[in-house]
Amino acid sequence: MAEIILGISAFFHDSAAALVVDGKIIAAAQEERFSRIKNDSAFPSAAIKYVLEEAGVHPEEVTQIAFYEKPLLKFERLLETYHAFAPNGLRSFLKAMPVWLKDKLFFRRMINSELKALGFPRLKLLFPEHHLSHAASAFYPSSFEEAAILTIDGVGEWANMTIARGSGNKIKILKEQHFPHSLGLFYSAITYYLGFEVNSGEYKVMGLAAYGDPEAEETKVFIKKLFDEIVDLREDGSFLLNMEYFRFATHLTMTNDKKWSALFGVFRRGKEDKLQQLHANLAFAAQKVLEKIVLRLARTALNLTGSKNLVLAGGVALNGVANGKIMEIEGLSELWIPPAAGDSGGALGAALATWHISLNNEREPISEDAMQGSYLGPGYSNEQIGSMISKYTGLNFRYLEETSLLEETAKAIENGLIVGWFQGRMEFGPRALGNRSILGDARNPEMQRKINQKIKFRESFRPFAPSVLEDDVSEYFDLSSCSPYMLLVREVKAAYKNENLNKSLGFMERLDEKRSAIPAVTHVDYTARIQTVSKKTNLRYWKLLNTLKERTGDGIVINTSFNIKDEPIVCSPQDAIDCFLKTEMDMLVLGNYVLYKEK
Repeated sequence: MAEIILGISAFFHDSAAALVVDGKIIAAAQEERFSRIKNDSAFPSAAIKYVLEEAGVHPEEVTQIAFYEKPLLKFERLLETYHAFAPNGLRSFLKAMPVWLKDKLFFRRMINSELKALGFPRLKLLFPEHHLSHAASAFYPSSFEEAAILTIDGVGEWANMTIARGSGNKIKILKEQHFPHSLGLFYSAITYYLGFEVNSGEYKVMGLAAYGDPEAEETKVFIKKLFDEIVDLREDGSFLLNMEYFRFATHLTMTNDKKWSALFGVFRRGKEDKLQQLHANLAFAAQKVLEKIVLRLARTALNLTGSKNLVLAGGVALNGVANGKIMEIEGLSELWIPPAAGDSGGALGAALATWHISLNNEREPISEDAMQGSYLGPGYSNEQIGSMISKYTGLNFRYLEETSLLEETAKAIENGLIVGWFQGRMEFGPRALGNRSILGDARNPEMQRKINQKIKFRESFRPFAPSVLEDDVSEYFDLSSCSPYMLLVREVKAAYKNENLNKSLGFMERLDEKRSAIPAVTHVDYTARIQTVSKKTNLRYWKLLNTLKERTGDGIVINTSFNIKDEPIVCSPQDAIDCFLKTEMDMLVLGNYVLYKEK
């Protein structure tokens, strides 16, 4: 009888479900893709229905169900924190306690009730710890027999950072750092202070940091004050936060705004306030603090485990700039980061921890990562797509065989058109990796601003990532290994850079500089967040880039997620058509169907 394990993450942000059958990952998806609520925290009923359907499994056939953390241990942390900081935080305490006492203390009953509504029989629920779920999501799908494991995020139950050793089917936690001294929450506090949304705006801080001036006296002062007053860093990467500057432990906000503004001479930015150079300089300073801590932790993880391999997980593992710096650590042989490194990946980690740790099953020898390119979500046949198209009036789609389809799409990209590209199974994790993507010409200097303003409706300073043929990555970038999940930031090769830039330009004026021969994917600091495309994991996308290379000499495109600001990435053909119709996208490719906007 097959061992069918359902993993669930829910109730904080980015809820998800994953299904593992006899140790093999079958399906995984975030609830937001079905509910269309970005970062949806609700119980992932739709995602659970999907993963069961993908596997052809009925609820009564599931043998194990695992939730990605221990709720009662989290409640213990909440109580002890309020007690430690009392009488501060009374208002927050009075708001949080009724919710916990009404619902969250009875997590098991609440989860069982949701599962019963989906047709599940009553099963014993397993609750691996939050950071064990992260560690499992990073180590077990990797190709490593043994590795150092580093997990960093805001907070789980108590831990917000762990160092572990993975070997065979075992994971041993060696070191932890506990709440409230959290690197993830430090970066979220900066996110909040700079006027962005916590738990979703951290990417914006990372992008904004590149506009910071490292030579400016203001920037140097920011960095010094962060280390002198706020972060007490140790040699091994552990640190203490000066909690006088923070409010996340006991209040309903992230920072003590009065103390921050007194320290930095910078008031907290309102969401609609204009971004200025000082905001970019503060973002740069915060990014440098994060990088310094992450690098020390990575070295400590390698030293403690004696391993030359490193895997990362947790929300901080989505910081591609820091990940790119880790690659330069002496003694590191290989680095691997799963595509869903944040809390959504905890659902998969919980399922894998159940298979390998609770049930003590050995790992099968694997030469490649088991995430299958992250293409673990729903897919749609041409018949299903055609049926969906027929429900719209006035749409003029054409059906093309693959060779014609690839030529038509490559020609459109070459001619400066913006293409919605919808193929195969949806990606699991925050990145579109060539199946739910918006594509454009990386060589076009106007493409970044055009996509930001006319398609994504978002801040124009945010960079776009390149998708590049795996065999060509070292031609364009300072990277000799693969980066399948768009989680490594590296510099553009010197041969492609344009060093003759106007140094006197203002903050936002720098956006229009032609920084390289591939300007649409080159950030202001000459870096790019790279996705390498493999023939093995996404043949059609690889063929498209190869067709473009045959036409232009460059097998590289802008690849950004198929969505607009504040909406999740599209899941279904209907989502894609709706997004296409309300933006200025030029062309939509759904399976083998093609539609031009002007037609």
